Amino acid sequence: METMRIEIWSDVACPWCFIGKRRFESALADFPHRDAVEVVWRSYQLDPTLPEHYDGTELEYLSTRKGMAPQQVSQMFDHVAQQAKGEGLDYHFDKVVVANSFTAHRLIHLAAAHAKQDAAKERLLSDHFEHGEDIGSRDYLSALGKDLGLPAREVEELFTTDNYAEDVRNDFREGQALGISGVPFFVIDRKFGLSGAQPVQTFTAALNQAWQDANPLVLVNSGEAEVCGPEGCSV
Repeated sequence: METMRIEIWSDVACPWCFIGKRRFESALADFPHRDAVEVVWRSYQLDPTLPEHYDGTELEYLSTRKGMAPQQVSQMFDHVAQQAKGEGLDYHFDKVVVANSFTAHRLIHLAAAHAKQDAAKERLLSDHFEHGEDIGSRDYLSALGKDLGLPAREVEELFTTDNYAEDVRNDFREGQALGISGVPFFVIDRKFGLSGAQPVQTFTAALNQAWQDANPLVLVNSGEAEVCGPEGCSV
């Protein structure tokens, strides 16, 4: 059986990426060929210019960056939080710590080397949007690495070397080459692309279509065997 590879470009500082993750997981859970699906998380940064630590709230940051009135940003937060709630997520934008996500992405690549990529992605998204953790903090990332069971020395090297930095940048370049300008973005077998936190039904349709494309039905010549059709059955 062929493996179907799904690459997901996303940022751990992207609220729709966590919602999209949940909706995709719901579709995948009911997909009859889910055991033949490989999911790979790819790095993307919404704002690579962010400093390691930003002195301000999420509301202040987005108001300044997008040139939006604070009230408008608050309404946007309410809408996204409501959508997240529908997927069983509990967003608290008032607690979000604005931070550069580059090292967090490097941690995800390190986790992938130890077959724990999805667990790392899940924790980073949840801790950022639901628990107000600082995803740019060395202390936090070190503690997360320990929770995930990653080798302490390799986690420490994230802060003393450039390990996995090129892997993150390569994800950026590949995403750009594919024309990705927003996340989440789902790429199936490098043939099918879905942009955004689509409804579960859309993910389901995409999975089925991609599977059929990769595993077309082969008609075996059965000679003159009897069949039934619209005009009746052969006798």
